[in-house]
Amino acid sequence: MEYKSPVYNVIAVPIEKVQPNTYNPNTVAPPEMKLLYESIRIDGYTMPIVCYYSKAEDQYIIVDGFHRYRVMLEHPDIYEREKGMLPVSIIDKPIDQRMASTIRHNRARGNHDVDLMSNIVKELHEFGRSDAWISKHLGMDKDEILRLKQITGLSALFKDVKFGQAWQPADEEEEL
Repeated sequence: MEYKSPVYNVIAVPIEKVQPNTYNPNTVAPPEMKLLYESIRIDGYTMPIVCYYSKAEDQYIIVDGFHRYRVMLEHPDIYEREKGMLPVSIIDKPIDQRMASTIRHNRARGNHDVDLMSNIVKELHEFGRSDAWISKHLGMDKDEILRLKQITGLSALFKDVKFGQAWQPADEEEEL
């Protein structure tokens, strides 16, 4: 039989039939959870929740996607829009392999390259996007945007920034 990846069999499952696993060590900080909510609000669910189906319990146990699941639980607008249904792909593996799969999913997400992120901020600025727009749509605070702008070294990114006087030179007479 030819292998078929689980993603080709995504099904809609009532959130009440989905439950978290008991072993996921992954946590997401509040700013990233807010960004995940915004992503799902604006783009919808673009990735299914990976689950194991327990016939004995008639429940879908999350292997990957706990935080996407949480978004629906915590945000009535998402729940209502999706009619309480989560997109789920199912893997049929024993618990040890599901645990390993959870960790692989968590660790495979990677990190953003600072130079590439700096270039994205630079390009968005060149497209006329404000720091407020970048902050809202990329989930960055002002300090992070400032640091990324500094990395590019382009003075054009700071043309609208008002700088205060950090110090004023003293007269020679005052120095004595």
